[in-house]
Amino acid sequence: MITQKANYQTTYFITKIIIVLLLFVTSAKAQIQKVEPPFWYAGMHNSELQIMFYGNNIASYEPSISPSIAITKIERTENPNYVFVTIDTKNSKATEYVFSFKNKKNKVTFTQKYSLKERRADSSNRESYDASDVMYLIMPDRFSNGNPKNDSNSSLAEKVNRALPGGRHGGDIEGIIKNLDYIKELGATAIWSTPMNEDSDATFSYHTYAQSDVYKIDPRYGTNEDYVRLANEMHKKDMKLVMDYVTNHWGITHWMMKDLPTKNWINQFEQYTQTHHRREVITDIHASKGDLEVCIDGWFVPSMPDLNLRSPLVAKYLTQNAIWWIEYVNLDGFRVDTYNYSDPTAMANWAKAVTDEYPNFNIVGEIWMHNQAQLSYWQKDSKIGAIENYNSNLPSVMDFTFQDQIGSVFNDDEATWDNGMIKIYNNFALDYLYPNPNNLLVFAENHDTNRINDLYKYDLAKYKLVMSLLATVRGIPQLYYGSEIGMGGDKSKGDADIRQDFPGGWEGDANNAFTDAGRTSVQREYFNYTSKLFQWRKTNAAVHTGKMTHYIPENNIYVYYRYNNEKTVMVIINNNKTVQTIKTDRFKQNIGTFTTGKDVISDKTINLRSEITIEAKSSLVLELGN
Repeated sequence: MITQKANYQTTYFITKIIIVLLLFVTSAKAQIQKVEPPFWYAGMHNSELQIMFYGNNIASYEPSISPSIAITKIERTENPNYVFVTIDTKNSKATEYVFSFKNKKNKVTFTQKYSLKERRADSSNRESYDASDVMYLIMPDRFSNGNPKNDSNSSLAEKVNRALPGGRHGGDIEGIIKNLDYIKELGATAIWSTPMNEDSDATFSYHTYAQSDVYKIDPRYGTNEDYVRLANEMHKKDMKLVMDYVTNHWGITHWMMKDLPTKNWINQFEQYTQTHHRREVITDIHASKGDLEVCIDGWFVPSMPDLNLRSPLVAKYLTQNAIWWIEYVNLDGFRVDTYNYSDPTAMANWAKAVTDEYPNFNIVGEIWMHNQAQLSYWQKDSKIGAIENYNSNLPSVMDFTFQDQIGSVFNDDEATWDNGMIKIYNNFALDYLYPNPNNLLVFAENHDTNRINDLYKYDLAKYKLVMSLLATVRGIPQLYYGSEIGMGGDKSKGDADIRQDFPGGWEGDANNAFTDAGRTSVQREYFNYTSKLFQWRKTNAAVHTGKMTHYIPENNIYVYYRYNNEKTVMVIINNNKTVQTIKTDRFKQNIGTFTTGKDVISDKTINLRSEITIEAKSSLVLELGN
């Protein structure tokens, strides 16, 4: 009887302990639904870390941390479901820490583990992309479906439907990994992929610019670990991974939109207000305050809430998110979407924080402006920006003025005062406005523009002229997936037309353009020319960082030189519909004692002593020698 009673009491107390533990665990889970960043790294240049805890009424609890790290600030907002805890990680070890949350009676109610991880060796001094690289732009949903099992996801609204031009088609990270050798064979050394963070929009989620979770790769592309694996596989092949980062907006389905930390987390008007896209007002000394406000605070589209980077909490959140991805994935650079749609001072601070942490890290901003003065204002150390005591801290901008010209110039069969190759000459004649013209991203097209092959009506000769320019002018060349096999697309038919699936990326495709055997004869012509040109470019430092001298075009023929102390490259572009002969004595400044030039495409040797004959609508890229 006594034994039975003792057993009963023991069972009772054990059961009670289990219930208390279960309640404790349940309470902890109920209280903490999100922790961002989910972990961090010891030994960062900026030791201050702001951790966001989200959960029901979490602001009513008092946080502490062990082992001990200094908590320098605890910020609560009008929303009791958030608390922002800032700690100083200076001299802190890489280990697991525990946050304890006490109630008003000073009793620990729940805890949360938090890790500081070891950084990679010399992480802060990582190299980035530069003018020695060729960047290949991919839309992952349209490139290759390497894992059909992740085409749809039960937690996300839009399911795969390849028959729908603007739908999800199933391309993913695995598809990129499986075709890295193709990209390398093309001559590209870096990949810029449009965003791959989760986008739970019900339609058009394939472009992934309306992100719903900025700490998570979209499951239809793969996992966070898959993204890390992509970087690792690329680094094994001496290739660089560039992330498309978005600071201006999130998606309307972002998890915070249901329960904002603060009302001013996003820019809000009494009624929905869309930006007018007239970003000239930012530098316009005569601009009205109203126009400036709508430009910066107006939403891009209704499905993309505009983030308020003037809020210190938002600015810190985005800065840490960017740095977290660099450190976690081992990224090699950023391309930043809609860069100058956000507050200029806040963006300058964001860029500085990232580059302070990684001094060699390159960031190119999408500054979709159409004259050099406006573009150059946004590059770091701009002389024009300095007039207003403004420095963007942005290392690179996308050269949209060059793109404006390259998409039409080869249809100019006859030269006039301001038509024909003079348009390209004039573009480079204004390079003095840029603090670093060699760090501009030069391109003929991207995922938001008409395809170059469509603009030139699939004329292979004109495509070759475009590529010869891209490969040899100053800056960082960027190619758009599929153009190298003749893919086209007309933006007037909708974005889906310029974002078609790469042939061979899906099982059952009619042809597989990822392989030489699978390409059509036309695709092979496009690819072979592009590959030979950009493979050559990899080895030629003169076109990476050399000086440039160009000559005013005569008779629609443009001649320029890229050179350093070791090598000189002569480029001749004949934009006429007929064969032309040019005298070489005009170019003696650069030809000097050189007597021959070797054509990098045909391997033929050309005599430079008196004149050069060049075929209609063609180019010569010559390495000079004797």
